[in-house]
Amino acid sequence: MHTSLPRRLAAAVAVAAGLALALAGCSTSASPSSTESSSSAGAEAGAFPVTLDSTLGSTTIESAPKRVVTIGWGSADTVVSLGVVPVGIEKVTYGQDSNDDYPWVSKAITKMGGTQPETFDVYPDIDMTKLAELNPGLIIAVQSGITDKQYKTLSALAPTVAYPGKAWLTPWDTQIETIGKALGKPKLAAEKVDEITTRLAAVKADHPDFSKLTFTYASMGEPGRLAVYLDGDPRVALIKAMGLTESSVMKSAKADSGSGSYLATLGLEKSDLLDSTDIVFTWYYDKANKAEIDEQPLIASIPAIKRGSVVSSTDPQFVMGTTFITPLSVPYAIDEYVPLITEAASKVG
Repeated sequence: MHTSLPRRLAAAVAVAAGLALALAGCSTSASPSSTESSSSAGAEAGAFPVTLDSTLGSTTIESAPKRVVTIGWGSADTVVSLGVVPVGIEKVTYGQDSNDDYPWVSKAITKMGGTQPETFDVYPDIDMTKLAELNPGLIIAVQSGITDKQYKTLSALAPTVAYPGKAWLTPWDTQIETIGKALGKPKLAAEKVDEITTRLAAVKADHPDFSKLTFTYASMGEPGRLAVYLDGDPRVALIKAMGLTESSVMKSAKADSGSGSYLATLGLEKSDLLDSTDIVFTWYYDKANKAEIDEQPLIASIPAIKRGSVVSSTDPQFVMGTTFITPLSVPYAIDEYVPLITEAASKVG
């Protein structure tokens, strides 16, 4: 049985006094529009209790959780793909649909006959008041940047599963496997990992020319900016799984300082470091942003960009669909992604 909301909020206040005023105003019951997650259905024999370790602490889940809440990228996708509809999710602010979620997640929930989850803000900080009102039974934040202080507050509300290594750098397969264990569905999670691996391996086999190409995934959405994503970021893992090889600049660049950094800032004045790369991958906020960036002489002079061997998009939903690797995002994006890569490859001389 869940601890009453007032008691759980009091516990949260005890471990994070700075949230006391916000949490004091919470309702004493869960939001009436929130329904229980269907996570108990299909839990595998012997799956509980389970203890999951993370960088921020160890969590024991005694039985199949009935009210699941997710924080971070890709967790809601994975939870839904395992047959569970969360009662609450982090509000999506880029690439969102009318539900403030990603369209592939909303579509899957509708297909399941489920109720679209409540959403809560996480920027500039997690809305602990709204999250607490959801009366969570389990909080999943496997691919996130939650802090130690936030983890302690969340753990006072419900068992919380954080990242096993560095913030924002949980390997995609580890994320799926960890969520599978938390939901009592480790075998099903392993099947989902196999499905993705098989799908991406098929792309690699169908396009042997990809293995002859190097790529750089660049971040340059602001004038004067040039950075590269590094190995460990899902964007990079997705491209590598289809057969392409990281460029020398990606292999040698050092991550920016700060917890969970998956970027290395080069500076626009070092754009020549991309001269030898075959294909440049990047993204833009919108068409106006693309036009602004493309007008910069140092960007325009990069050989891959000059010859058009670029894979980019101004569609926020496609951008996010290729930002992480989940059982729902890969089927959504891959059929559009591969032709873009093929076209860019055809321009490499």
